[in-house]
Amino acid sequence: MAGLEELKKKLVPLFDAEKGFSPASTSDPFDSYSLSDGGTVNLLSQSYGVYNINELGLQKCTSWPVDDADHGEKTYKCASHEMRVFGAIGSGASSVVQRAIHIPTHRIIALKKINIFEKEKRQQLLTEIRTLCEAPCCHGLVEFYGAFYTPDSGQISIALEYMDGGSLADIIKVRKSIPEAILSPMVQKLLNGLSYLHGVRHLVHRDIKPANLLVNLKGEPKITDFGISAGLESSIAMCATFVGTVTYMSPERIRNENYSYPADIWSLGLALFECGTGEFPYTANEGPVNLMLQILDDPSPSLSRHDFSPEFCSFIDACLKKNPDDRLTAEQLLSHPFITKYADSAVDLGAFVRSIFDPTQRMKDLADMLTIHYYLLFDGSDEFWQHTKTLYNECSTFSFGRKEFIGPSNIFSTLSNIRKTLAGEWPPEKLVHVVEKLQCRPHGQDGVAIRVSGSFIVGNQFLICGDGMQVESLPNLKDLSIDTPNKRMGTFHEQFIVEQVNIIGRYFITKQELFITQ
Repeated sequence: MAGLEELKKKLVPLFDAEKGFSPASTSDPFDSYSLSDGGTVNLLSQSYGVYNINELGLQKCTSWPVDDADHGEKTYKCASHEMRVFGAIGSGASSVVQRAIHIPTHRIIALKKINIFEKEKRQQLLTEIRTLCEAPCCHGLVEFYGAFYTPDSGQISIALEYMDGGSLADIIKVRKSIPEAILSPMVQKLLNGLSYLHGVRHLVHRDIKPANLLVNLKGEPKITDFGISAGLESSIAMCATFVGTVTYMSPERIRNENYSYPADIWSLGLALFECGTGEFPYTANEGPVNLMLQILDDPSPSLSRHDFSPEFCSFIDACLKKNPDDRLTAEQLLSHPFITKYADSAVDLGAFVRSIFDPTQRMKDLADMLTIHYYLLFDGSDEFWQHTKTLYNECSTFSFGRKEFIGPSNIFSTLSNIRKTLAGEWPPEKLVHVVEKLQCRPHGQDGVAIRVSGSFIVGNQFLICGDGMQVESLPNLKDLSIDTPNKRMGTFHEQFIVEQVNIIGRYFITKQELFITQ
């Protein structure tokens, strides 16, 4: 007992009841930043070069010779004014994540916003950007589209792949646990990402947990949140910092010892234990210090041999060895019997993920976003209107005035003529849409049928009804107190069939019908 008390005394200084674990420096000591008069943030990393970020996007430069082509110059055109930002889908200690549509590509994305003026957040931001910037999108990691800086808010926004199925944490909240036959192929894909981080990028993630293991509606799992990753330049290098989520920390990290890639394997093992059983194997009711003592002193968690297969039990045991040297690597775990057991099974991961969540709410959110996006293009600037053509494919049809138009060019030309007529001869005559009713239903596996009705009034920008999803900076119709019936110049009824293509988050209008009455 005396030994436990002594250990507890050593652990207490590591924890601050208000701020969490002490933010030991996790980045290159030469990391810094500067802000130019022109509104460009320069993030400097001695190891990776300079990242210049402004309102138009991100450019990665190098000021010294490099042998690795991946460390060369890269440019990501991802401008702040090209984003249609909707509500938040999550938040953490250092960031908020919002849904958005990238206007030129009509793609739904996730925007992660971080304030650069807080040093700790800035270091996490630099780590995340350089990790994502150097990683290809096919290794079980969320795809990176770029980043931009907004001077008015002092925030840098990172544009990421929108994982529309949420996280494994979301799944187990609803389903309690994930069956082995589903978990095995998911883990295989996650191990590919972890193997890439460890073996190619020499990075320890340091915050593997169910909430950071995302999944899309196709059933593809991917690792996210690289803000506290640490680079190890050689296989014998070790981390010596105490950051991350304490719940999933390995014993060597809790003891504040040097640690390396096996720390991620322990965290993965705990995460999969929780996903498989629906329960976290330790109790954390008495605070983080007691939780840490449990991890250090209790036997490693193990699955019930009566409830789970020998292969899954063995996999968890291989991850949760107290001695980090005894844990298998991500590469070795890829050939573990738990992974190979289900290699030839025809498991539909997408169907499993889609069965978890309320399809009605997801469909309504999708319909709201795409409808708002379309009408803001229609009633917006000529610059953005030009992108409308790419909302259609060669088989798309548009019906208006008892005529049918097929293909992007014909549809865009017809819509442009309608738009010009509604704009009138001079600006004060412009008619804009007021959406008063929106209905939707599923169409096929991934599509949605949308029916919209509303009014045309004289105005400068499209307005939405009060119960629809709001766009950042767009006023709510209810807040404007507009007497729509008395200002109504005409009505419209429009129907859209919207279908997803192979790219996650990208949708086309395949069929559209418009009726206008005076």
